[in-house]
Amino acid sequence: MNQARNFTKGFVRDNPVFTMMLGLCPALGTTTSAFNGFGMGMATLFVVLMSNIVVAIFKDFIPNKVRIPSYIVIIASFVTITDLVMEAFMGALHAELGLFIPLIVVNCFVLGRAEAFASKNTLFSSIVDGIGMGLAFTMALTMLGAARELLGANALFGVELVEGDGMLVFVLAPGAFIALGYLIALMNKLKKD
Repeated sequence: MNQARNFTKGFVRDNPVFTMMLGLCPALGTTTSAFNGFGMGMATLFVVLMSNIVVAIFKDFIPNKVRIPSYIVIIASFVTITDLVMEAFMGALHAELGLFIPLIVVNCFVLGRAEAFASKNTLFSSIVDGIGMGLAFTMALTMLGAARELLGANALFGVELVEGDGMLVFVLAPGAFIALGYLIALMNKLKKD
């Protein structure tokens, strides 16, 4: 039961984007469409899951004084793998996300999961946490991208739903803040109910 709670805690109650306000740089910068949000979320999910696994395995061997730099090297290794695989097999998405893929290394959400959870828990718990929090992060980015794409381009996942132009502001940077604000309000409402 505790593992199930660890898996689902990030979706509403402890959502990395909507509640903890972590990882806002990729959340605001890459979510011009639902597909971009989903792609960035899945890339981050892979990195957080794999770094949680490695940190949970080697936590007893990493000296306390070099703990954070060690975690950053671990995270950077998986970000490099993600970047190269996306460039090789998902060129269009890689081009859209651009610099935000390497910036996963300094995403405080990923480092926070390694430091706050994986370094203090078992391997299995760290895997469950990595998948759960990674999916919650992906859900948040996809929701934000879908809202912006729907309002800004009258489309969803690239499929035009209504003919005509949407509200251009939602595709631009200010629209990210507006959409995020409304989604945070919605999540706060869901937490109260």
